[in-house]
Amino acid sequence: MPDVLSAPLVVEFPFTRSLGPVQSAFLTGLRERTVLGVRTGDGRVLVPPVEYDPVTAEELRELAEVATTGTVTTWAWNPAPRRDQPLATPFAWVLVKLDGADTALLHVLDAPGPEAVNTGMRVRIRWAPRRTGAITDIACFEPYESEATAESTPHSGEFTDPVTGIVTPARLDYTYTPGRAQSAYLNALSEQRTVGERCPSCRKVYVPPRGACPTCGVATAEQVEVGPRGTVTTYCIVNIKAKNLDIEVPYVYAHIALDGADLALHGRIGGIPYDQVRMGLRVEPVWTEGARHPDHYRPTGEPDADYDAYKELL
Repeated sequence: MPDVLSAPLVVEFPFTRSLGPVQSAFLTGLRERTVLGVRTGDGRVLVPPVEYDPVTAEELRELAEVATTGTVTTWAWNPAPRRDQPLATPFAWVLVKLDGADTALLHVLDAPGPEAVNTGMRVRIRWAPRRTGAITDIACFEPYESEATAESTPHSGEFTDPVTGIVTPARLDYTYTPGRAQSAYLNALSEQRTVGERCPSCRKVYVPPRGACPTCGVATAEQVEVGPRGTVTTYCIVNIKAKNLDIEVPYVYAHIALDGADLALHGRIGGIPYDQVRMGLRVEPVWTEGARHPDHYRPTGEPDADYDAYKELL
């Protein structure tokens, strides 16, 4: 039995957004150790605030300050914190209804163990020593014995140097395990060959193979070696340098229909100035020693392919 392939993969990017008046006031308030909610038409105070009433869709602008103490409404214990979570030691995820608010805020509770956490317990905010205008300005919640007496009070939402935008890093770590078809494809690439699979119904050859025909919905098993040469069908010019990618910009990334394939795959085009890449350009793979896939594709020197030869693969 062949070895099962697997590889760790990380998808990560910074998500940037601008803030409207409500979210700007909320995050700026956290920087100033002030928690703001927004009041709805029927008098409820929503924390965290939203810009539109979730019931009536009415625009909301009336801000209200609530207390930094509150009550746990529900919780779940996290025994093994992951990368970039608020605390490095085990903690509880909690929904906390702050005094004066009518909705609960999701955050973390610093507690010695799950036996120290219960629904209805009283807590307070522990502020981060350095605050920048983000939800992480609340370092966590901590147990606090007090009575719920505070009421919300009106707030103008005006602060000096308000926060107008935020950058939130998004990251997904996972382990990818290809199935039978893609394992065969990857193993062939390690031998500098490209293998697809033919649909028994429509007879199209798909590269990379998917184990089933996306058109007919039937399983594929017949392996077909394609390429190595192919035709550029479409392309784009990349002008922004990617993090951890040692390629000078600008460069061209293209869809390439390998000879014998009925689905274009993508690859980088090299060996030619970026402004000379064109649809119909004939290319071939360039391999580097020990690589499991082509480093890039370069022109073969052949005449360009006729448009009719690849128009169905655009």
